Amino acid sequence: MSRRPTNTTRRLTNNGSSLFGAFSNSKSQISPLLSVVLVFLGAIFFIGYFYKGSGDFTCTYDVQRAIPSLKKAYGESMRKVLHVGPDTCSVVSKLLKDEEIEAWGVEPYDIEDADLNCKRLVHRGIVRVANIKFPLPYRAKSFSLVIVSDAVDYLSSNYLNKTLPELARVSSDGLVIFTGFPGDPRAQPTEPAKYGRPAKKRSTSWWVRFFAQTSLEESTQAIKRFVKAAVEDNYKPACQIFQLDSFE
Repeated sequence: MSRRPTNTTRRLTNNGSSLFGAFSNSKSQISPLLSVVLVFLGAIFFIGYFYKGSGDFTCTYDVQRAIPSLKKAYGESMRKVLHVGPDTCSVVSKLLKDEEIEAWGVEPYDIEDADLNCKRLVHRGIVRVANIKFPLPYRAKSFSLVIVSDAVDYLSSNYLNKTLPELARVSSDGLVIFTGFPGDPRAQPTEPAKYGRPAKKRSTSWWVRFFAQTSLEESTQAIKRFVKAAVEDNYKPACQIFQLDSFE
């Protein structure tokens, strides 16, 4: 289970090959004043766009937007997907619209306010309500791909040391993590007691160090394929995205 840590995310972020770097290249030159105005207006539009329809779970909403790009990047590895995170029913429902995808979900919190469709998914056993601080009720490599969003932001480092390796354990072809940016005011829970602690948004450098400490290795090939697909789809992420290898 030992792996050599890499700094792929750091390289992507610093060298401009990250998703944001790939999306933000400008080919035109305009006056400084006009640049400021355009940036200001663009920021208002960007924030308003992602607030619309995103509810309390920005990264879970981002997963739904990223599905076409993920399908291009992972191909056959999208055949059996487990999503872990708040409002997992929405992600699972969207994945199940593709007849070639077998989708499952883990909801880390209660579903008292869930809609009828979500309760049906739970009743059918497609979605489970489970505390991800403890071992998942699945055998090793039960799923080809595991996608987690928002949930890791509510875990302390001590629990992350157990939860992320556990998520990698139940995947065979990769683990994709969607997590918030530090200082981002979005995705704040409306019921803090429900989550046990406020969301903790960690920096890219923090995650890189954490992956190295827990023997989790970023997938260079998956990152390249996903960046390419995202550019083709004009997908602009609202969250940090990390793509990791499964444990052998």
